[in-house]
Amino acid sequence: MGTKTRILIISDTHGEVFNIRPEHKADVVIHCGDLTNESKLDEHRRTLQLLQDLDAPLKLVIAGNHDFTLDTPTFKQKVSEAAEPLEPKLVRREYGDYGEVRRLFDEAPGITFLDEGTHKFTLNNGASMTVYASPYTPSTDGNTLQYHPDTGHDFAIEDNTDIVITHGPPLGIMDRTYQGRAGCANLFKAVARVRPLLHCFGHIHEEWGARFVTWRNPASENPSHFTDIQNEDSPVIDTLRRITPNEFDTTQSTIEKLCRAEQHERQGYRATSHCHGDDNPLKRGRQTLFVNAAIEGVTDGFPMHPPWIVDIELPPAH
Repeated sequence: MGTKTRILIISDTHGEVFNIRPEHKADVVIHCGDLTNESKLDEHRRTLQLLQDLDAPLKLVIAGNHDFTLDTPTFKQKVSEAAEPLEPKLVRREYGDYGEVRRLFDEAPGITFLDEGTHKFTLNNGASMTVYASPYTPSTDGNTLQYHPDTGHDFAIEDNTDIVITHGPPLGIMDRTYQGRAGCANLFKAVARVRPLLHCFGHIHEEWGARFVTWRNPASENPSHFTDIQNEDSPVIDTLRRITPNEFDTTQSTIEKLCRAEQHERQGYRATSHCHGDDNPLKRGRQTLFVNAAIEGVTDGFPMHPPWIVDIELPPAH
């Protein structure tokens, strides 16, 4: 049995804030990127203040595709490619100097900004935690921290990684957009090979939710969501479809969905626990909990999704 650890997971706040409650207290806070909408200084400062106001001894942050000032080469490219020459003083006032936003995060107490790669932590609750982080997402537009889907990306997740933090989802897991699936096949293969306890992300706002995935054994040579998930033992914990009415709902199902949405809003978070003694305890190498924690909503009726509070067991620190 490991050390029970509470993790508050958010993503895609886009410079907005939410009402912080005592129940949001956690051992670790994770922000999965898109800290801002336009990567402006005032947006970053609002997000920093939100993170500082949350009650947790460790807060982990990655960038998203909207946060171009956190990627200096992209920042310089955007300035140089502007349709008309930009006034340097205006750029500094709105976006800061090159590297300034990164320094804000690096100097903020209790906040750790994660570059791509593996990071190890000893938590205040006595647990050890190995994290793999990556801000990269697939896109044909080639924007900030993005790669072309045909090129792919190497997600070098180490064996025995506890938590994977990415901005975008793996292919086939809470990645549906109105145009189709937008997840990354390379990311799915990397996660399926290592099978961490938790993989959290955002990016696809309309797929907020969580799923407890049981893996098939043995893993296939070319893992995919079609071949490597044991669907009968992989329940969806929650999804926007369960709380957002559509044209196919009956009057009764519409009322039920609206009541669940109201409950989420009133509570201020969505919680799930997967420890020893729970209905679906995570077994290392056998299951992974996937969480899409995109906060910014996609409908007027549900403009902000609740953050996720997740309880899992991590190995004790030696």
